[in-house]
Amino acid sequence: MSDKIFSTHPLHPKVTAELQSLGKLVVASAPTAEAIVAESADASIIVVRAPIPPEIFATQPRLRAAVRHGAGLDMIPLDAASAAGVLVANVPGVNAVTVAEHCIWSALALLRRYPAVRTDLRAAGWAVARSHSDHGRELSGRSLGIIGMGNVGQALFRIAHFGFGMKVLAVTSRPEALAEGARAATLQQVLSQSDVVVLACPLTAKTRGLIGPAELARMQPGSILVNVARGPVVDEAALVEALRSGAMGGAVLDVFDEQPLPHSHPYLSMRNVILTPHMAGITEESMLRMGQGVVGETRRILAGDKPLNFCNPDAWTRYQARFV
Repeated sequence: MSDKIFSTHPLHPKVTAELQSLGKLVVASAPTAEAIVAESADASIIVVRAPIPPEIFATQPRLRAAVRHGAGLDMIPLDAASAAGVLVANVPGVNAVTVAEHCIWSALALLRRYPAVRTDLRAAGWAVARSHSDHGRELSGRSLGIIGMGNVGQALFRIAHFGFGMKVLAVTSRPEALAEGARAATLQQVLSQSDVVVLACPLTAKTRGLIGPAELARMQPGSILVNVARGPVVDEAALVEALRSGAMGGAVLDVFDEQPLPHSHPYLSMRNVILTPHMAGITEESMLRMGQGVVGETRRILAGDKPLNFCNPDAWTRYQARFV
């Protein structure tokens, strides 16, 4: 009996072909909890691009591993996986430059007032749209604050510092590992001294609600907040108020408390906000790289080996008791 490989989403065509050579590939009809639970039955591997209900791990005896198509592990209940002896692997770093480019592109667009230009060019005409350029600002030479110096933070530093001559302040747990040209700073220093602040940290108990009313009040007038981390890192109600008051220049938001973003959300009517549907790390190239990482981990696990990026090593003993 061939191994069933279940994916919560469609994958890159080349990745699809490679996984089909390793087993029977099944793609969820919808990335919902109900579909994932029902359609992943008897799977050996689950490829994760949507939240996985914790009950899956205790109720599927053939399940060997959940392999994250990307880096963030907040979609996988690690404790439940470990308790059931299910391995968890991820593919870190392969879309870091993709996310970093998104941060630069969107910050540039907001500094040049593109949301207002785009709207007014269509609705009010050439002259009204062009008038926004008088208040546009350049990115080069400004100060960038990065909260979280993992793979994304490091890629962003390289582009910003060496490409745009930006001064970079970083909130990091490993200041000794910072590259030359980046300076370690406290959260308060980053917020008060940066023209652009990028959230690139994982969602943890410590970072949930990290940016609230007091933190937003510390930001420089006209500064921009970019969130490519997770929605709950920011207090949404506080950010809406800060954007409405004009206390800050704007926000670039790729992640939200509720996804998809509700049609009634106040962000959607704001001209000082750039919104994207959780796509900062997705390009054709990054999808291929992430998928190739998934293929590699799937091949290792099905061969009986440990994954290269083993995220819950405490599950190994229970896993061996189930499959060895």
